[in-house]
Order: sequence, then structure tokens, then C-alpha cells
Amino acid sequence: MTQEPRASVSRTGYISLIGRPNVGKSTLLNHLIGQKLSITSRRAQTTRHRIHGILTKGASQFIFVDTPGFQKNHLNALNRSLNRTVLQALKDIDLILWVVEALKYTPADEEMLNLLSKSTPVILAINKIDKITDKSRLLPFIEEIAQKHSFAAVVPVSAVSGIQLEVLLNEIEPYLPEGEAFFSAEDITDRSERFLAAEIIREKIFRSLGDEVPYSTFVEIESFEIRTNFYHIHAAIIVETNGQKAMMIGNKGTRLKQIGTDARLGMEKLFGHKVYLKLWVKIKSGWADNDQAIKSLGFDL
Repeated sequence: MTQEPRASVSRTGYISLIGRPNVGKSTLLNHLIGQKLSITSRRAQTTRHRIHGILTKGASQFIFVDTPGFQKNHLNALNRSLNRTVLQALKDIDLILWVVEALKYTPADEEMLNLLSKSTPVILAINKIDKITDKSRLLPFIEEIAQKHSFAAVVPVSAVSGIQLEVLLNEIEPYLPEGEAFFSAEDITDRSERFLAAEIIREKIFRSLGDEVPYSTFVEIESFEIRTNFYHIHAAIIVETNGQKAMMIGNKGTRLKQIGTDARLGMEKLFGHKVYLKLWVKIKSGWADNDQAIKSLGFDL
């Protein structure tokens, strides 16, 4: 985002956040860096892109790499691309932060376990501990999971409540290599505001619609202008069928209008400026299962 003089730090490193869908990776990233950066919803695989969240804290710079949830169901071209994104994020990094949900270890978690590197340090973050009513069940769960890998540390946390996040950062910091910062101390991501605008719109779609339609959508920013005191943005929501288009628009355009209003407010909060947002819906049949379409829309990079 902004380009400021680089801070002088003694440690800088990349930390890859991995985990099955819907364990709270994106929420954890947002709370660690103290800024809404990666979009969230209760539905699995909201995250589709690898996103870098940057936290400069004292003498260290933490560069978190948020990834889509790895899964083997419904392997169309889009999901194959998302899985490749996860595997790529495990390369050339300094630490893996594996996120699991407290008291919910599933076969999908076991799949993630099999992806863990034998040479890269792994810290296990057990998330959503605030949801546990019977705390006596947590310790046996931690002990059981801790036996599955040679973890550098195991830290129970709550991303939403901020519980133990400082402890987690303290455990991560020694594994960051010594060296100067890669980014300005003011930067929170290497992604552009144009990209973040599209992600905010997509989040509002996930929160507004049912289980099926959001997975068949993609947001394309067609124009992004920064004018005096406000942002002027035109965006197309791409769907696969006429039925999905009708659902996206809603009765007399009410749903699309609400998505636009919610997205505009989210952008204004993130960008710190007034936003004019124009949305419309386009049909691109079969895009999610077409490798060339996936690449043309910015995936698989």
C-alpha cells in the first residue's frame, strides 16, 4: 500500500497459516495484524488467494501468509488451483503456523498434517478455545494433538477474543531469521487496494447469499479511480447461470443494493475515504471448472 522508508529490524520472516477450511485462519490473521485484511465468513473456503499480512512489532517484522483451506472434495479447476496455492505457500517460508479448531480434529485436519514439512518448524495454534464450556476437555485434546508431530510450540488461542495472541507472537518471533525489514513499518499487506476492494465485495456476497451461489462467483474490478476525497469504483460480479444472476440481484435489485451498501461501508472503513461503488452482475458459464478461465481471472499465479 503506502511506501514509507523501511524500518530497521533485527528479525524478518514469512509465516504460512495453513489449516482445513473454516478453522479461523483469516480471522486469526486479521487479529494478529490488528486490521481487517483477509475476508471472513462462516462458510468454508471463503479465502481464495494467498494474502500477505504484515505486522512490524518492535524489532521484528512478521509476514503472515494466509491461504485457502485445503480440501479434496469437489475438485473442480478452482479448487485444484486453491490447493496448489496452499502447497506453494509451504515452500520458501520460515515457519508454518498450523491452525486447528479446539476439540474438533477431523480427517481433513489429518490431511493437513500429512502436508507438514519435516524440516520447517511448525507451531500448532489451537483456535476457538473461547467456545469451550468444559475447559477440562481442552488439556487432553492438546496432549493428543501434540503427539502427532514434533511441534516447535503448541499454543491454544482465540482469534476472535484475542486470547493468547501475544503468547503466539512470542513463540513465533525466535524463528524469524535475523535481517532487515522487507516492508515499511506502516505496511499491512503487499496487496493493492484494488484487490482488497474486490475481496470486500466477495465477503459481502458470502454473508448475503446461501451455501451454493457464493462459490460460483468472482468479483472483477473494472475501474478503480482515486479522485479528490473519494474512491470511484466499478465492479462486476461474475456468476455461472441466469438463476444465480437473479438470486444475486434479488427482488427489484434489493440484494445487490444491500451487497453494494455493505461493501462500500467496508471499503470506507479500510481505505479511510468516501467510496462511490457501482455493481452489476455478469454471466460467465463454467468459469470455475475451466483452467484457462481460472488463470485469466487471476488465480493460479
